[in-house]
Amino acid sequence: MTPPLQELLCDTLAGHRLTEEEAVRLLSTRDRGVWAIAAAADELRERKVGDAVTYVRNQNVNVTNICVNACGFCGFSRKPGDPDAYRHDETAVREKARAARGRNVTEVCTVSGLHPDFDAQSYIDIISWIRDEAPTIHIHASNPMEVAYAARRSGLSTREVLGRMKAAGLSTLCGTAAEILVDDVRAVICPGKIDTATWVRVIREAHALGIRSTATIMYGHCESEADRARHLSVLREIQDETRGFTEFVPLTFIHQNTPLYRAGLARPGATGREDLLMFAVSRLFLDNFDHIQASWVKLGTKMAEVALLAGADDLGGTLFEESISREAGARGTDYLDPGEMRRMAGDLGRTLRQRTTTYGILPG
Repeated sequence: MTPPLQELLCDTLAGHRLTEEEAVRLLSTRDRGVWAIAAAADELRERKVGDAVTYVRNQNVNVTNICVNACGFCGFSRKPGDPDAYRHDETAVREKARAARGRNVTEVCTVSGLHPDFDAQSYIDIISWIRDEAPTIHIHASNPMEVAYAARRSGLSTREVLGRMKAAGLSTLCGTAAEILVDDVRAVICPGKIDTATWVRVIREAHALGIRSTATIMYGHCESEADRARHLSVLREIQDETRGFTEFVPLTFIHQNTPLYRAGLARPGATGREDLLMFAVSRLFLDNFDHIQASWVKLGTKMAEVALLAGADDLGGTLFEESISREAGARGTDYLDPGEMRRMAGDLGRTLRQRTTTYGILPG
């Protein structure tokens, strides 16, 4: 016999570790119990990290939108010869790195398409160019898919690629390309991407080399609540072993311009209820994560603020030059001024603090 919802939430706040089945139950809630789940997650957030709302001053550098894959959820990728296809050369990448330095950002983030001419050295060069032009900036770059692609193209192991990236200046690895870590779902939404086992292996290798990473989920397309719970469980197991994840970032599916949605294979994104529960249940289930980010790019500023009442404690980055969500159909994704973030935090009676990529709090 399953315990009443309030009993389960009280037990969780007292130290009970949620099972996958219990996570499915919470994620499936459709009545006013949603508010009880959010309140429990908010209480746990306060206990773990206090009332600060954090953000990082960062800039995206998307080097190319040309990609050998054709993921169903992506509106960003282009094929060679498409009129709006691009690949930034060394001069352009260096210029963007100098611009980031001039904007006083603390992090440059690079994720791009899998260009058919790229190999391991291509990714290493990009990191090196940024490091040359902005030696004090944290380079948050690539992801397990890019690492696996670079390794295959160059006849190297993924561990070797990671080691060379680190030597070139890579500070942390993007935990994207995770989508849903359930292979049946991946076969529908991104059949050309690495499987779950490979994603997990590359992340573990990165953590073993001292390269920390983020962790993400992309939800709201064709996955079930059980798939989301399985994904969370995979991440929790890795974190138990490595403690290498810096944060968890739920990414709600932006559907408008994606092949998956246009083909009728995906819902039109998550509902507000699903968004709220994704953050709240993540906070309650991922007991070995300190930080959960509400991506204003994916959610919009209003829903991001609501997520801060349901377990999230971070608003992500200022970004500058965001492309991937915009091409999928999101609007207003290019830049969010810290002044607006301060207004959002203040509206909740909380304080905005600038952080580093690894959550060191900066003065001021």
